[in-house]
Order: sequence, then C-alpha cells, then structure tokens
Amino acid sequence: MECNIERNLKDCNCSYEPCSRKGKCCECVRYHRAMGELPACYFSDDVEKTFDRSIARFIKSRK
Repeated sequence: MECNIERNLKDCNCSYEPCSRKGKCCECVRYHRAMGELPACYFSDDVEKTFDRSIARFIKSRK
C-alpha cells in the first residue's frame, strides 16, 4: 500500500516537532497503540498540545 505522506501531513495536528512519524499514519498508530495511547489526530489542537495522549484523556475530552 502506498503512503500519501504529503496529504497526511495536511491533516496531522501533531505538535511534537522532532516526530519521525508525521504523515506516516500507520507508523504513528502502531507507536501510540504500543504505548497505550492514541495519536494526536484523535484530539483537538488544545488538548493535543498537552501531550497527554492517554485513552482516559481522550474520553474526558469528549464529555
């Protein structure tokens, strides 16, 4: 499967600048899943900037 990195970057709200997974959604999801987290794109910009990518924070942000 071909990765559309440039298109993915347009929708990526990850504010962690040295991230090597930006635009590589499958790598990003795999990484955060292994950490028990969700990727930045699951969060609003203001919540994402806290770098709390926990599932609990995701649920709290949706209430």
